[in-house]
Amino acid sequence: MRLEPDHASAPPPEEIELASRARAGDHAAYSDLVAIHQQVAFRVAYLVTGSAAEAEDAAQEGFVKAYLALHRFDLQRSFRPWLLTIVANEARNRRRSAGRRLAYEARAVRLAPSVPERTPEQEAEAAETRRALLDAVNRLPDSERLVVGLRYFLQLSEAETAAVVGIAKGTVKSRLWRAMEHLRTDLGAEHR
Repeated sequence: MRLEPDHASAPPPEEIELASRARAGDHAAYSDLVAIHQQVAFRVAYLVTGSAAEAEDAAQEGFVKAYLALHRFDLQRSFRPWLLTIVANEARNRRRSAGRRLAYEARAVRLAPSVPERTPEQEAEAAETRRALLDAVNRLPDSERLVVGLRYFLQLSEAETAAVVGIAKGTVKSRLWRAMEHLRTDLGAEHR
């Protein structure tokens, strides 16, 4: 897992155009925004809820709430973190009401890139390593597990992760550092 530097960037021009048109009542423009961000919204909701059905509902409800709040959206900012914050809040509300623990192992395994042309032994070893890592990630405290999932499994930037979770960027960095220390200790103990 490699940390990429965060670069503050302006929202893409096409996103500004779509958001502006959507705010003016253009339903097709909002549908385009939904299509662009639907997959990442589901993944964020899944990280929070641990349930595909709950994640679908949370993402859908998040899109509805975002549409209703478009008049408050700042067109000079990126739409994705704003939307994902709404989706994450909806997912947290659903998780809280259902009392579920965060469990995204199956999604993370599907997201893991496959390496072509491995021998069956290499494939088995890689699967064992992935399983050990995911088990270790699932043993992390909820606050660390969420930032690890958003940052590394969904590849959100530190700024986007901070916006989605509702914490400062520095807090994301410290939670990631603590999580990596916990994972090193945990995985080191397993492989001794």
